[in-house]
Amino acid sequence: MCGIVGAVAARPVQDILLEGLRRLEYRGYDSAGVAIAAEGVISRCRRIGKVQSLADALHETPLAGQSGIAHTRWATHGVPSEANAHPHMSADQLAVVHNGIIENYEVLKQDLQAKGYQFSSETDTEVIAHLLAETLKTEPNLMAAVRLVTAQLEGAYALGVMLKSEPDKLVSARKGSPLVIGVGIGEHFIASDQLALLPVTDRFIFLEDGDIAELSASEIRIQAADGQWVERPVTQFEHGLSSAEKGPYKHFMLKEIFEQPTVIKACLEGRLSGDHLLEQAFGNGADRIFDQVKQVQIIACGTSYHAGLVAKYWIESLVGIPCMVEVASEYRYRPVVIQEGTLFLTISQSGETADTLAALREVKDRVLASLVICNVPGSSLVRESDLCLMTNAGPEIGVASTKAFTTQLVALMLVTIALGRRYGMTKATEAELVQGLRDLPGQVDEALALDESIQTLAQAFAEKHHTLFLGRGTLYPVAMEGALKLKEISYIHAEAYPAGELKHGPLALVDKEMPVVTVAPENEMLDKLKSNLQEVRARGGELFVFAGSAQLKAEDGVHVVTMPTCSEMLQPVLYTIPLQLLSYHVAVLKGTDVDQPRNLAKSVTVE
Repeated sequence: MCGIVGAVAARPVQDILLEGLRRLEYRGYDSAGVAIAAEGVISRCRRIGKVQSLADALHETPLAGQSGIAHTRWATHGVPSEANAHPHMSADQLAVVHNGIIENYEVLKQDLQAKGYQFSSETDTEVIAHLLAETLKTEPNLMAAVRLVTAQLEGAYALGVMLKSEPDKLVSARKGSPLVIGVGIGEHFIASDQLALLPVTDRFIFLEDGDIAELSASEIRIQAADGQWVERPVTQFEHGLSSAEKGPYKHFMLKEIFEQPTVIKACLEGRLSGDHLLEQAFGNGADRIFDQVKQVQIIACGTSYHAGLVAKYWIESLVGIPCMVEVASEYRYRPVVIQEGTLFLTISQSGETADTLAALREVKDRVLASLVICNVPGSSLVRESDLCLMTNAGPEIGVASTKAFTTQLVALMLVTIALGRRYGMTKATEAELVQGLRDLPGQVDEALALDESIQTLAQAFAEKHHTLFLGRGTLYPVAMEGALKLKEISYIHAEAYPAGELKHGPLALVDKEMPVVTVAPENEMLDKLKSNLQEVRARGGELFVFAGSAQLKAEDGVHVVTMPTCSEMLQPVLYTIPLQLLSYHVAVLKGTDVDQPRNLAKSVTVE
C-alpha cells in the first residue's frame, strides 16, 4: 500500500526523493514525508494529503543533504495525521520508513515504554525506531542492529533506516513486503517499486525475504536471512520510461484502456507457434506438472478474482476437470480440503497481494504444484511459485485495474489450453482457440473505436446513485468486473447479478432511477437473456445493452451498442472493454479522482 524511496549519493537527494514519491502516488496514500541527513543532523518534513503539499513545504524550506528516505503512507495504525506520517524517528538519532504491519507491536511498545521511551504517534512503525535506538546502545553497527531488531518483529515489513552518525549509509530490510535496490553509478537507491526510480536508474536488485542491505554511494552489501553475505542478480527494467507517463491521455486509466491491444499481443508473444500453444512458456517442468493435474484451485482478490471466475467456466467446459475459485482472504482463514493432484493457481497484478501470498505459503507443501499469473517479474508470488506466466502488461498506474484484467484472462486461456490437451482437447479446438487469441487485439481495437458512443451514454449515469449490471455464463464475472469499476472510480453504488437471478430479489430494485447495464453477446444464452431484459423494461428500468446480435434493437428506454464479433470463448475479454470505458467516462463527468480513487490503494500488501 505505502511507498518507500531512499537515496545515498554524491549529490543532493531531495528532488530525487520527491520525484520518487510522485511516481508512487498510484499506490494510494494519505500523507507523505521525507528525512535527509547532513552534517550530523537528520532533518524531517511531513505533510497530510498529496505529495504536492510536501513539495510546497520543501520549496519554502529545502532540506540539503546527500542521503535520505521518504514515504507515502496509507493508514493502518492510527488516523491520517502529521504525527503518524513517516519517516519516524527515535529522538534525533535515527529515522525509519516502513511498509507492512508489525503484528506484535503492542507488546514491544509496552516494553519500550517501561524503559522510558516516549511515543509521539499511534503507529507500529515508531516501535521499530525506538527498538533500533535501544539496540544501538549495545550494538553500534547499524546493519547488525537492524538484524537484531527484525528478529523481534512479527508480521510483514520493508524498511529503510538512516543513522545520524553515519549519514553516508542507508540500511534496508524486507520480509513479506516488496523492496528493490536501484543500482546507479556513484549512487544507490531503495524503493518499494521500480517505477519510483526510473528517472535515476533502470538497473535493479530484488531483495529476497530476510535480506538486509547496506548502501553507500559506492557500494551495496547484502546479507541473506542466515547472515551470510550474498550477491543478488542485477536486472534491467524491461519497459521504456514512457510506460510510466500519461502521454497524450488525460488519465493513466484511459491510457491503459487503450493500451490493451498492444499488451494482449505482448502477453501472447513467444507463447504461440502456428496453431498451437508453446508450453515452455510456463517454465521448466511445466509439462510434467500439467500431466498430473486433476483439479484446479484458483485464489485471488478483487479484479483478479473476477478473472478466476471466468477461468472456472473455461476449465470446466473445455478441460472437464473441477475448478474452484475463492477469495484469498477467505481461503487462508479456514480449514481447507485439498484433493490429490491440485494445481494451486494464484492471480495477482502486483505479485505482492498479502492475502494471496499468505494463502500460497499456507498450502504450498500440500498441493501438486503452484502456478502464478502475474504482471511483475521478481515479485514474491513469482519467486515462490513453481510455475509462472507473466502477463507482460507493463506498469499499470491507475488504481482501477484495466489492462491487467484482460491480460490475466488471456493468460488463463493459455492455461486452459495447456490443461485441455491432457483431457481430450482436439488439435482442431486448440487451433480455433489460438486463432481466436491472435484475432483478439484487432477486435479490442474495434471495441475501443466505440469510445465516443460510450462517452455519450455515460451522461445518463452522471446523476444516478445506483446501477445494476447483468450477465450470463462467462459474462456474469464480466458484469461483476464492470460493477466494480464503476463503484471504484465514480463512487456510484453498483451491483452485478446473473441475469437469471433477477426474479429472485434484485428486480425489486428496478425503477427509472436504476440504470441496468447488460452484456449480451451472441451465444446460446441470448434468448434467455432477452427474457430477463423484458422483465427490466416492464418495471420501468432503463437498459444499456452491449450486444453482439442484431436481434436486440434500440427503442425507448433501451440503448444498444453493437459490439464486434469474436470467438465465443473469448467474449469475456472483448466485452470488458466497453464497461471500462463507461466507468471511466462516468467518473470524469462526476469529477472524481480517476487514477487515485478515495480510500483505495493499487497494491494491497497488507491484510
